[in-house]
Amino acid sequence: MNILTFDVEDWFHILDNESTKNEKQWSQLESRIHQNMDKIFALLEKHDQKATFFTLGWVARKYPEIIRKIDGLGHDIANHSDMHQLAYEFNREEFRQDLECSIKSIEDVVGKKVKAYRAPGFSVMHQNKWVFDELIKNGIEMDSSVFPAKRAHGGFEEFGYAEPAYIEVGGSRIKEFPINLYPVFGKDIIFSGGGYFRLIPYTLIKYFMNKSNYVMTYFHPRDFDAEQPMIEGLSAFRRFKSYVGLKGSSHKLDRLIEDFSFVDLKEADASIDWSKAKVINLGEKI
Repeated sequence: MNILTFDVEDWFHILDNESTKNEKQWSQLESRIHQNMDKIFALLEKHDQKATFFTLGWVARKYPEIIRKIDGLGHDIANHSDMHQLAYEFNREEFRQDLECSIKSIEDVVGKKVKAYRAPGFSVMHQNKWVFDELIKNGIEMDSSVFPAKRAHGGFEEFGYAEPAYIEVGGSRIKEFPINLYPVFGKDIIFSGGGYFRLIPYTLIKYFMNKSNYVMTYFHPRDFDAEQPMIEGLSAFRRFKSYVGLKGSSHKLDRLIEDFSFVDLKEADASIDWSKAKVINLGEKI
């Protein structure tokens, strides 16, 4: 099962960076989201391919026409938080407010229930696993926030599973679609989105795809924009990670969709026999 997803955000929505931390700073920067989303729409139309778009509540309010176009083209719409902040930097009440605002903003535009969520930067960790409880309480049925390996923004290595599963908290359950891993010389490799996808040669990505039973992709509009400005304040490593491979990424994704079959999250959910799914119990009180 290969799932195709995009996180709908602008090029300056870079996490953990002081020059792009808040809305006031964003307002001073050029928006490139329309042209970058149009590239994605054209590529998907070329292949008659549907995808899930995890969108910010901020984008839904500022550019509702983008969200309407996603819906009008028959794609699946999900939630990517409201203001694109790391979930573990919130306390529980702050997270709840951000979640409720994002759900309302998206649902007000499309008039449909938002059923799925992905935290910015996959920033759900063992220390803030209460996020799942809040998602359930707010009607979210599916999540794709678990990065089951070490990561710059945390990661949930203790989760210990990289395939669709139920997460159970306090007697309630939510369906989890984590990021997939591939073992190479005893180390888990991530290849299916972001800088990893742009950096790794396509021949290797194709090999990993062919050997994987489950792949959760995660792309961003900025991943296909070689002309975007350089963000101030990034370390040399983060500049490399954020800008490597931009020129060839559109062609690489074109080849990927041509070479493999993909479904959106909604279709993936419908195809799984959840009665046989693994249950990850995170405890009664979190």
